[in-house]
Amino acid sequence: MAKNLIESLSPDERRVTNILMGYESETAGRIMTTEYISLRRDMSVDESLSKVRSQAREKETIYTLYITDSAKKLEGVLTLKELLMADGDSKVEDIMSETVISVSTDTDQEEVAKTLKELDLLAIPVVDKETRLVGIVTIDDAVDILEEEATEDIYDQAGLADLTNNEADRSHVLISGNLWKIWKVRLPFLLITLAAGLFSGAIIEGFEAALESIAVVAIFIPLIMDMGGNVGTQSSTVFARGVVIGHINIKNFFKPFMKEIGVGLSMGILVGASAGIIATLWQGMPALGLAVGLALLITMTLAALLGFLVPYVLIKFNVDQAAGSAPIITSIKDIVGLVIYFVLVNQFMGYMMSY
Repeated sequence: MAKNLIESLSPDERRVTNILMGYESETAGRIMTTEYISLRRDMSVDESLSKVRSQAREKETIYTLYITDSAKKLEGVLTLKELLMADGDSKVEDIMSETVISVSTDTDQEEVAKTLKELDLLAIPVVDKETRLVGIVTIDDAVDILEEEATEDIYDQAGLADLTNNEADRSHVLISGNLWKIWKVRLPFLLITLAAGLFSGAIIEGFEAALESIAVVAIFIPLIMDMGGNVGTQSSTVFARGVVIGHINIKNFFKPFMKEIGVGLSMGILVGASAGIIATLWQGMPALGLAVGLALLITMTLAALLGFLVPYVLIKFNVDQAAGSAPIITSIKDIVGLVIYFVLVNQFMGYMMSY
């Protein structure tokens, strides 16, 4: 197949492809481009500029120019700025630098990228064993390599290589798999949500007397459930993205977990206080406002906690956290949030009525 593909290329493309295929993967030879401009040391500045103009559109970069002899051996380097500032009659050899930093074709790509970054170069020449110029590696290629290598290092240090592969496999199943395979992943968690929803209904029924005596209590049930749901969704999304990118280390989970609890608590205080004040002014019942505010505070803190804890546990047990996190978080948060709200209403509203 490779042979057939190569034969279908143009002569120039075939030559370049054959050159690149001869080098090991993750080396300068494999990532280099052969689209550079080379000059001869005996060329005049005007001749050199004319060559640059004629080839500029076809080349990867024109800001760094390389000087080679008839055998393509690298002899010097010259920047486009230096060429433009020189007299037209001057020779290239008069303005070029013979001190050239280069890498060999078998140099590791990460080392090449680090050299470009440390020396602040736009490009670096690649030479073979006979110091012949065969290509260049540009800074944009170096940035891509450093990001790729850093990501791989993060995954290895965090023990996430297998996790990344698993997530890719699961994503493929959920997007491209047949209906039965998708059901197997998603339906069990939805059945958990169904059971939790029925249980939530039973909780509401259990506090029917409180709802009948003070019907206004029901107004704030959607608020408490929705705010908790939103915080849980935010936290689980932050966790999933942090794990995939490498900002959260599964082996050192406690620190980001505690920080997220603090974030949930702080947001719960702000939102709970605001909602409590609004409920008090709206309904004229300070005890109801206190119940709503405290219920939001506790529910939002719990939701943030679950948003990190549930996907972490699912990953530990090798269960698809993408499909399972939201239903489990929602189920636990709804049940606990309702219980907390009704207990607080009973406590504070009962105190107000007896008083």
